[in-house]
Amino acid sequence: MDKESQKPRRAPAGAAAFREDVTEAIRAAVFEELATVGYGRMSIERIARRAGVGKAAVYRRWRSKLPIVLDVVSALAVQGMPTPDTGSLLGDVQALLKVTARLLQHPMAAQILPDLLAEAARNPDIAQALQTAVRDSQRGIAETIVQHAVARGELSADTSVDLALDLACGPLYWRLVMVRSPLPAGYLEGLARATTAALGAARTAR
Repeated sequence: MDKESQKPRRAPAGAAAFREDVTEAIRAAVFEELATVGYGRMSIERIARRAGVGKAAVYRRWRSKLPIVLDVVSALAVQGMPTPDTGSLLGDVQALLKVTARLLQHPMAAQILPDLLAEAARNPDIAQALQTAVRDSQRGIAETIVQHAVARGELSADTSVDLALDLACGPLYWRLVMVRSPLPAGYLEGLARATTAALGAARTAR
């Protein structure tokens, strides 16, 4: 008997009531399976076994492994990242880079992201979920950083948020996700200075 069927539960009319601890156990199992065997070899049976539930508990929530992965990846965007507010553009960019680098260097993320990027090339649904979870969530943070810098007079009002995000985080994804190269000492500080200098140069050139 799996976790969810051990206790009686009352479902509201017209809706299914799911135990949140079981749902979270399944989500955690999905992350672990992605990191261990990758999307291609992941199965509902393996997820259920790792979560300590029956397959029915998984199927009651998701019809197949693709919706599970899309849900789990999209949940990253909901969790979000803290928006830095250090009082300067350089400080905010440094803070954003440190948090992003820490997340990308997490052992599980280091295993999952390359695999999902490969799957995204074949599956547009995964590609869209990755864009929502990775880029769109960070774009919101970058937009706030740019707005604060504009209000302080550090950047022009027409500064491109997408350009700011690409300049700041693009090198991190290249090094840590694509080529898997460790960051040398002082790299984040240097990248932050280069990013703010480039954005500032665009302001003075107008």
